[in-house]
Amino acid sequence: MLRQGCDRITCLSSDTVSSVQINVRAHIEGDWTVLTVAGELDVVGAPQVRQSVMDAVKDGRRCLVLDLSGVDFIDSFGIGVLVGALKRVRLLDGDLLMVVPEPRVRRVLEVCDLDRVFTLHRSLADALERV
Repeated sequence: MLRQGCDRITCLSSDTVSSVQINVRAHIEGDWTVLTVAGELDVVGAPQVRQSVMDAVKDGRRCLVLDLSGVDFIDSFGIGVLVGALKRVRLLDGDLLMVVPEPRVRRVLEVCDLDRVFTLHRSLADALERV
């Protein structure tokens, strides 16, 4: 039975779809380019992170730190961008470190065994101290 005012295909109110932004800021720390990401690393935000990584690599930066301190959600698109970033810098004999203090995001990476692939740190200071 259809609810009043809905057709068979779609019944969405304008307040059910929200736009979540992701912010990526870049700065240099010695030989490392730090990309600080805030927001949701999902189907909407992942392309912007991918583009930021590509821009850094295009500028000759091959040692990247992805600071995901401000990320509170990650999905398969976000994971794909992270794996792609690692492949991109490794092709250039570079490296990628990740800062992942948020337990939910860290748990997703651990469940996917990506903590064995990526070097994960709890803070930016910790990541930069170990290089």
